[in-house]
Amino acid sequence: MIPPAFDYHAPTSVNDALALMGKLGSDAKWLAGGHSLLPMMKLRFAQPAHLIDLNRIAELRGIREEGTQVVIGAMTSENDLIASSILRERVPLLAEAPKLIADPQVRNRGTIGGDIAHGDPGNDHPALTLALNASFDLVGPGGRRNVVADSFYLGLYATALAEDEILAAIRVPFFAPGTGWAYEKLKRKTGDWATAGAAVVMRMSGGKVTECRIALTNLAPTAIRAADAEKALIGQAVTDASVKAAAAAAMAVCDPAEDLRGDIEYKTAMAGQMVQRAIKAAAARCA
Repeated sequence: MIPPAFDYHAPTSVNDALALMGKLGSDAKWLAGGHSLLPMMKLRFAQPAHLIDLNRIAELRGIREEGTQVVIGAMTSENDLIASSILRERVPLLAEAPKLIADPQVRNRGTIGGDIAHGDPGNDHPALTLALNASFDLVGPGGRRNVVADSFYLGLYATALAEDEILAAIRVPFFAPGTGWAYEKLKRKTGDWATAGAAVVMRMSGGKVTECRIALTNLAPTAIRAADAEKALIGQAVTDASVKAAAAAAMAVCDPAEDLRGDIEYKTAMAGQMVQRAIKAAAARCA
């Protein structure tokens, strides 16, 4: 289908973009990669009178080190994440996981910020940012604020990002030496959203887990932390019994929607399998 008519705006600075949004108000929408908004417009589910394209704002792109964090511009593409030597050295999970997102064409256009800001439980970066203990720089008329990932995802297509704010950057702490990591994703075919996905970041000492963060993709109205699964692992050796206990705890917090990818029982069971795989893969990388 053809979307309804709209006016197109292409500011070249964050300040210009915010000024436009302030002038146009609720009739305007931000445009990042466009993979979510444009299909909704074609189906007439969304009918903004104005699109404000963020692609020409150079300050919203790029990957850099700042103190003990990696700072990623929200308009940085998935392919740029994959190619980043900084991410491979400091936060390798963010260089590897995007390889499981969609296909090369989508990864060339799709942005990390768009994936996060949309609030879709099927998107991959929300769970990744929860597991990575990331935070987000949000810029709006009132200035800049930073929100941790644990407080950002509020529900189905709902986040802490206000309509007149721009997600400017994602901040991720460097991995400490010996950090293990993994993202396991079950999908029907290449390019599909996850039927179930699990991200794990962990550390071990003396053969036991000392730190662990586990987050789930497409298993609730939004990406979620599996806190009880983390507790089941911390202080334990990674054995079949402890891994199964963590998986059971993760399954207990799942609340997936039934769809063509499977019913609730199947998706919950697959969540357990993805958690087990991710824990074992992350543990194997701890050194």
